[in-house]
Amino acid sequence: MIYKDNNYLRKMVHRHIQKEISLLMKQFPAVAILGARQVGKTTLAKQLAASQKYPTLYLDLENPLDVRRLSDPFTFLTANKDKCIIIDEVQTMPSLFAVLRSVIDKNRHNGKFILLGSASPQLVKGVSESLAGRIAYRELPPINYTELPEKISRDKHWLRGGFPTPLLARNENAATEWLRSFIRSYVERDLSALFGVDLTSNVISRLLSMLAHINGSVWNAEMVGRSLGITAPTVNRYVDFLEGAFLVHRLPAFFINTKKRLVKAPKVYIRDSGLLHQLSGVDNMISLKGHPVVGSSWEGYVVEQIKQMKPSGMDMYYYRTQAGAEYDIVLARGIRPVACIEVKLNNAPSLSRGNLQSIADLQTKKNFVVVPDIEDYKTKEGIVICNVKSFLTRHLVNL
Repeated sequence: MIYKDNNYLRKMVHRHIQKEISLLMKQFPAVAILGARQVGKTTLAKQLAASQKYPTLYLDLENPLDVRRLSDPFTFLTANKDKCIIIDEVQTMPSLFAVLRSVIDKNRHNGKFILLGSASPQLVKGVSESLAGRIAYRELPPINYTELPEKISRDKHWLRGGFPTPLLARNENAATEWLRSFIRSYVERDLSALFGVDLTSNVISRLLSMLAHINGSVWNAEMVGRSLGITAPTVNRYVDFLEGAFLVHRLPAFFINTKKRLVKAPKVYIRDSGLLHQLSGVDNMISLKGHPVVGSSWEGYVVEQIKQMKPSGMDMYYYRTQAGAEYDIVLARGIRPVACIEVKLNNAPSLSRGNLQSIADLQTKKNFVVVPDIEDYKTKEGIVICNVKSFLTRHLVNL
């Protein structure tokens, strides 16, 4: 079916974080919503503002007219103290944070400011230095599997990723064109603008392609740097920017007090599966299932879904020893491992000796293998084999 307008589908996507942010707006004068560009921050902010008792004022700091309106920010914001003010791309004006502190302290009311940012380092730094005690901040990730409308299948979500526009596009060509333009915009303009540095677009483009090729692998900056003709510190700096723009995720290795020799470098994933597939030249499910990236793509897809949904206060790692014991995901509270999760594309998975040794090393009582489609069952070792939906909705919430 081809839809003339996907707005009705957008209305059917209910973001889990909306309720949480709504509660935070009753407790803090300002709330910051962080996330990649085009992930839906503005839409969510306007929905939240509409529920307030104040009228709404929207300012986009990439709009020259709105920047001029803030030429005297204290006077302008004070004059609009009766409104709920949304400030988009707030990281482009770092000096605004100190002004916001003064405005909030002069007339403190909760839920008055919603700040939207596409670059975590600047925004978080500004919050910690200028607005401590006055603001709460949360990340809005791409749409999660558990947030999908019924008309959107898991395979479509896996193929297109969680950005609203390509996910809800009328056909694969429209989704592909959006993803291609999104990547080009980030490479040629957005990253440099977000972080106020001059990044070489050719190097960033090649780096993204290489990250797609090694998606889910243990990070080796020296190897990547040699391939790109730049130093390892420069590569790490560029990956910092990509992670700060919410495009890349570094999954740290889990360290325990053991005599075993552990792999200590992080794994690196492109967070959104749609972006990964576009960088890999994949534009349909037939192409994906026959492509060398399919295994790491499924692993990265599940890692991202779990990352978004894991309980508060629980950290996420992977585990690997030099001797070959490994598990894709370790969830831990502090230094205590809680669960191991292996990700398999095969619906009839078999566990390796390395998987079983990891469980013995970490002594986790709850252990899982997540596959695409299967009814839950337990192995003789007590390991739960389940599909991704069952893990996210039944098992993860009970860890």
